[in-house]
Amino acid sequence: MSIGELLAGTLSPDQNVRDNAEKQLSEAALSDYPTYVSLLASELANEQSQSFIRNAAGLALKNSLTSSESQKKLEITQRWLSIDESLRQNVKQLVLVTLSSSDQRAASTAAQVTAAIAAIELPNNQWDDLMKILLNNVTNTENSQLKQAALTAIGYVCEQIDPEILTSQSGAILTAVAQGARKEEPSQEVRRAAVNALYNSLEFIRDHFEREGERNYIMQVVCEATQSTDVNVMVAAFECLVRIMQLYYDKMSYYVEKALFGLTIAGMKHEDEKVALQAVEFWSTVCDEELELASEAIEAAETGVQPEHVIHNFAKKALPEILPVLLWLLTKQDENADEDDWNVAMAAGTCLALLAQCVEDAIVVPVVSFVDSRIRDEDWRSREAAVMAFGSILEGPDQKMLSNLVNQALPVLIEMMKDSSPQVKDTTAWTLGRVSELLIECIKPEVHLHPLITALVYGLKDSPRIVSNCCWALMSLSDQLGNRDVVPPTYPLSGYFEGIINALLTTSDRSSNESNSRTSAYECISSFVAGAALDCFPSIHKLTVTILERLELSIQQQNQVVGNDDRLALAEFQSNICSSIIRKLRSEITPFADRIMTNLLAMFSHSNKTATTMEDGFLAVGALTTALEGDFIRYLQAFAQFLYLGLQNHEEHQLCAISVGLIGDICRALQEQAVPYCNTFMNMLLQDLQSQVLHRNVKPAILSCFGDIALAIGGNFDTYLEVVMLVLQQASNMRAADQRNYEMIDYVLALREGILEAYVGIVQGLKTGEKAEALTPYVNQVFIFMQTVWNDPDKTENSIRSMVGLLGDLAEAFPSGQIRMFLLQDWVTAVLKEARTNREMPPGTKEVTRWAKAMIRRATTQ
Repeated sequence: MSIGELLAGTLSPDQNVRDNAEKQLSEAALSDYPTYVSLLASELANEQSQSFIRNAAGLALKNSLTSSESQKKLEITQRWLSIDESLRQNVKQLVLVTLSSSDQRAASTAAQVTAAIAAIELPNNQWDDLMKILLNNVTNTENSQLKQAALTAIGYVCEQIDPEILTSQSGAILTAVAQGARKEEPSQEVRRAAVNALYNSLEFIRDHFEREGERNYIMQVVCEATQSTDVNVMVAAFECLVRIMQLYYDKMSYYVEKALFGLTIAGMKHEDEKVALQAVEFWSTVCDEELELASEAIEAAETGVQPEHVIHNFAKKALPEILPVLLWLLTKQDENADEDDWNVAMAAGTCLALLAQCVEDAIVVPVVSFVDSRIRDEDWRSREAAVMAFGSILEGPDQKMLSNLVNQALPVLIEMMKDSSPQVKDTTAWTLGRVSELLIECIKPEVHLHPLITALVYGLKDSPRIVSNCCWALMSLSDQLGNRDVVPPTYPLSGYFEGIINALLTTSDRSSNESNSRTSAYECISSFVAGAALDCFPSIHKLTVTILERLELSIQQQNQVVGNDDRLALAEFQSNICSSIIRKLRSEITPFADRIMTNLLAMFSHSNKTATTMEDGFLAVGALTTALEGDFIRYLQAFAQFLYLGLQNHEEHQLCAISVGLIGDICRALQEQAVPYCNTFMNMLLQDLQSQVLHRNVKPAILSCFGDIALAIGGNFDTYLEVVMLVLQQASNMRAADQRNYEMIDYVLALREGILEAYVGIVQGLKTGEKAEALTPYVNQVFIFMQTVWNDPDKTENSIRSMVGLLGDLAEAFPSGQIRMFLLQDWVTAVLKEARTNREMPPGTKEVTRWAKAMIRRATTQ
């Protein structure tokens, strides 16, 4: 069977034919990859082949060259570069030829393949003439189809390649895309492709944007594109302006004043929603940037330095022009819109909320005037827009000013929960949630609480979308009025607690989860449990029985094929509530512990090891270990097999991370009772560290877990000391070579925090177990590492706090002057001073510092 026939087979309506064709293609790729890609490239370039087959060939070729997983991407790169150069050249030539195909679909797919190959070869200093070829196809041809495809390819390449690799060619790229985007370009398709390519190249043309003349030309081209007769070009141009504002805010003052005010306001009023959405997004972006700059200015003032950037206050200056348009757009709701559809009314509401945070009090009077004129209107769109406008300005303006307005508005809003329009009720529930979240002091328990809760609980019987917002409003009330850290005797919601829980249980028992209504109900129950007062505990006991009954039913039904995913989801929510109940009841959970663990073990057994189900269940087990402490030992043998599966599931790194944390929980709870399990724990943790598949972000937690184990088993940890100290030393050598790679910098900082936490646990554990002398060969290693951390300008406050504790622990472990020379180093004194004087340090640091200083004084005066 030819490659074309196989590709056609993958699109067959017959499942068996599709499966067979896909299997044969996979086998071809595995058995002879060079021939496979050569055949695909030939089929893509075949002008005699049908369009859908050419497209399938191109997509198969592209998919064989790309992956979102770093390890897989590395394997793909190595596989491609290992192909004979002449064959690779032939594939690339066929792909480039296809850019000029009259088959637009094939040409577009060829552009994607071009970028996929470029993403491999350009970083490896190969295919040096690619951009020259593409630019030539734009500037030296009258073939608009080729121009469009070449510009599309340039856009994809710019999107996927590190800007530094293309910086040297930025001038030529800018010339080509600017030429294609000019208003003189007769083909609007070419123009759109050029504007899209410009969008993707904006990061690496920074030098050009610094030069006024070139910047003026770029802005002229983009602004002219917003006036195109082609809607797609207009949308692309406004998207470009959004990105330019993100990247070059500080250069925008002249352009905003001279052109962008008018262009964007006209764009917001455009009849095509796609254009209006991007024009609104422009002002949302302006607000985002100015809020970020305002935050930076506050930080700069606190540290006594000048802020790096100037705030131009575009939002404040534009307020009189853009606010009326945004309020008008709020009334453009679509009665039949799907809740997942992003429309112009939603965009206007989001922009209005950001604008309120930017301009603060200046927005209140005109918005209140709008609300007053629309809140009683016969048209539901006007009423909904009024409520949305009011809810959107509750963050930003002065709290006292808002409090007066909210006090007047609350009775009206509560009454509007009975409105005839579901859209109005939905937005009203959201607005009441905003009031609860941001201005809880306005809700007087003796005046507002009863009618407010009555209205929201009544809303739980409404349509799914309204239910979700009512749940969120109730959660906001619970979060603001409850206390998750301390359990008071009573609280304002005590009298309503059982009624609200029962209403939420009824809602959560619905057969459908439309609009996440059932999910929201379960989350709301968890929130109420977490914030409950002591007089609510009898109701929580009843809830525990109900949730366990439901969890048992969900597990029993998991073997049924129909709706199994839905039942798994229910089991996850129910185990989530178990976690909240366990954390709240603590030792009072003991009578339910056997039943909870029996259900959780059954859920793990029947879940087909679904990661999310295991994750939520593991969190419940973690809460149970904390509540039961040493009594958890009776469950560990039965649970261990599932814990080990989580530790070995390197592909699902979040589950693996939770499993690592659970080992720490178990060891803290069981203390030396955990010793029989520690060989397996340690071996699996070490295997996780060596894994090439496991996400690196799990590894700092593994290092920290070594400290948890040591702290729990005390002197018994000396069995593992040599191996662990070697691992910690190796990890301490990790550096971020590229100081612009912020992800790597964050990873190194997290790794160092994990190492310090490991050292703290090891020193304390061995000290408690009276085996501190085992640390003697490693003292120098520990102090060298701490000095490295201290000398890093990016060190975190948590690292400093850990170092202070570690210094005190070492001084206490070696009180007779053995480590005096280490403790008297200048940097040690500097660490202690920083911990004492830095106001950003974690709570309790000063107390730890005083203790550490006392220990160091004793150890250095012997």
